[in-house]
Amino acid sequence: MPKAADWNIGDELPVMTTEPLTRHALALYCGASGDHNPIHVDFDYAKEAGLDDVIAHGMLSMGYLGKMLTNWISQKQIRSYQARFTAMMHIGEGICCSGRITNKWEEDGRWLARIELFADTPQAQTIIGEAEVLLD
Repeated sequence: MPKAADWNIGDELPVMTTEPLTRHALALYCGASGDHNPIHVDFDYAKEAGLDDVIAHGMLSMGYLGKMLTNWISQKQIRSYQARFTAMMHIGEGICCSGRITNKWEEDGRWLARIELFADTPQAQTIIGEAEVLLD
């Protein structure tokens, strides 16, 4: 568990990177999430929609970002977590998840922090997010 004394505004969380996205991973995520939109698994459908290929679920990328957060802090310490999708993730791209403490304060005897979150592929920043966490 991160201790408040060990973390300061501007500190960066440990970065997490993923393996390149595969069609198999997208198919598995379709089944796990219940999101069977063909734009994520059907090449012909994606082409008709004007894309070069299928695209990842935004929630899959958000899940990777959440995993980076829970690699650093336990899930029960997360008070809020939100994200805005800013670009698509494509087959073959890995994602780099990172975060930075932007605020730290004491409330009712407990230390909290606000974390700015980012998910980036080699081509674009796909998510900008924010979380509020209990430090200890």
